[in-house]
Amino acid sequence: MIDQDKITDIFCLIDEFCIEYTEIVDAHILGNKAKRPSKMSLSEVITISVIFHLSGFRTFKHFYIFYVQKHMNAEFPKTVSYNRFTELMQQSVMAMILFLKTSALGDCTGISFIDSTPIRVCKNKRIKRNKVFKGIATTGRSSMGWFYGFKLHIIINDKGEILNFTISQANTDDRDPLKNENFIQKIFGKLFADKGYVGQELMKNLFVDGIQLFTHIRNNMKNSLMSINDKILLRKRSLIETVNDELKNICQVEHSRHRSFENFITNMISGLIAYSFLPKKPSLKFKTEHTSQLAIF
Repeated sequence: MIDQDKITDIFCLIDEFCIEYTEIVDAHILGNKAKRPSKMSLSEVITISVIFHLSGFRTFKHFYIFYVQKHMNAEFPKTVSYNRFTELMQQSVMAMILFLKTSALGDCTGISFIDSTPIRVCKNKRIKRNKVFKGIATTGRSSMGWFYGFKLHIIINDKGEILNFTISQANTDDRDPLKNENFIQKIFGKLFADKGYVGQELMKNLFVDGIQLFTHIRNNMKNSLMSINDKILLRKRSLIETVNDELKNICQVEHSRHRSFENFITNMISGLIAYSFLPKKPSLKFKTEHTSQLAIF
């Protein structure tokens, strides 16, 4: 289970944000006064949503009923029913997104990696029976085969910190998010990707924005000159695949038990926030030689 001191640190950071959020944003939302008042504060709701992804529990209902309400009375003395809490989680999704964008993302170091990973919402044999995501999710194909759901696109730095993210339908081209200026607004330097991002026009457009895109070449393409350091960094692209693995297996951003699209978004955002609080993230280690070249080990 998560350490008590860690829970306190997470709550303090979220509570500081929620105070400012309530004063600046929440007071100007139309219809805000008509909402049913809650015994639990916004910061408590977000904190519980986040620490679930760090707790080791596989289902949120069991975590909330059998752990939070029974063993965390000192930290959260005014818990509400499970059904009421799911309503509060959905109402807090805007605050979660703003907290993630403003307080939980890393800073670009000049070396970045980009990748997309499938987010399946159900098994393939149940696609036709799925009603929750009907008309929203689509069928796409990844290196692991066909899937039904969405794609999570992330950019990370060499420290394993997420720099930006976006969610798209499963049949979206991996290169489409890079055409969005908001997605790459804070990215600069070298960006490493797989063959799915190959595109001469895309590389030219990114270069104008101060971004050098490096990818492996396809079999029918001519070889291109690349420095030794860049070749080594391109081989280290598996770093972002490790991050995707932790997002799915530790932070549980993917599962097939969603009962609404709102719950899907809430689970995704809180999982990304939880990743930022992991004590150790996969990262690259650099050693600068006297020749000013970069060696990776």
